Amino acid sequence: MSTAPLTIITGDIETSPIIAKVWGLFKQNVGLNQIEQDWSIMSIAFKYLGASKVYYNDVSGQDDLRDDAAMVMLLWQMCDEADVMIGQNFRRFDAKKMAARWIEYGLPPPSPYIIIDTLEMAKASAAFTSNKQDWLSQKLTALSKEHHDEFPGMELWNECLKGNPKAWRCMRKYNIRDVAGCEEMYLALRPHYPFHPNLAAYTASEDMQCTRCLSTDLVHAGSKFTNVSEYKQYRCGGCGGFCRDRYTLNSKAKRRSLLMSQ
Repeated sequence: MSTAPLTIITGDIETSPIIAKVWGLFKQNVGLNQIEQDWSIMSIAFKYLGASKVYYNDVSGQDDLRDDAAMVMLLWQMCDEADVMIGQNFRRFDAKKMAARWIEYGLPPPSPYIIIDTLEMAKASAAFTSNKQDWLSQKLTALSKEHHDEFPGMELWNECLKGNPKAWRCMRKYNIRDVAGCEEMYLALRPHYPFHPNLAAYTASEDMQCTRCLSTDLVHAGSKFTNVSEYKQYRCGGCGGFCRDRYTLNSKAKRRSLLMSQ
């Protein structure tokens, strides 16, 4: 339990591609002895929730662009500081990639943190035409995902690995906008997401707080019913979401009288 405000960070990493020798273009099974270069972390961007500044770093100033030791250490420090990490497809991609590098570099695990994945939020909250960040950014934020038309698709990564300064400037802009857009997506989805972790449980405050945004601006808004109980329900004036009491309004007699379907 924390006596300080929770540290909530939105983050994103970009990795270099695996380079391998293959026999064709479709449905290839790549053997380990076909790999010439493994992936590495090329750049990172992150921001603290609600802050304006986005922090960015990459390997562009190094002689060996595949040496990601500095990136790995920065990511470890970021996650060690965080109570909550937010990101698009963060649970399956960013978190797993970072963990792989920490293990390979012999680092201990960072302090445990909660993952809030905006891809999972979008899937659980609604039926968008697409849950890709490009689409969601256009629909839910004031930003759209940066299209690097000068370096389309894989060309951006290829040019960065060649040391092209213009490509690296494009990567910086692309990475930073991803993080800024992801935070806006999170805030738009937050009141609708039914599985948001109860952040109030991680603070020392004894005031009644919104489970999502920790606001104390809560207005009684009717009741929440389950199959066997009734609870006071509240709407948050901060994020607009709903939360409920933990203690039932049902009397002992009412609880005893309730039946359950077989």
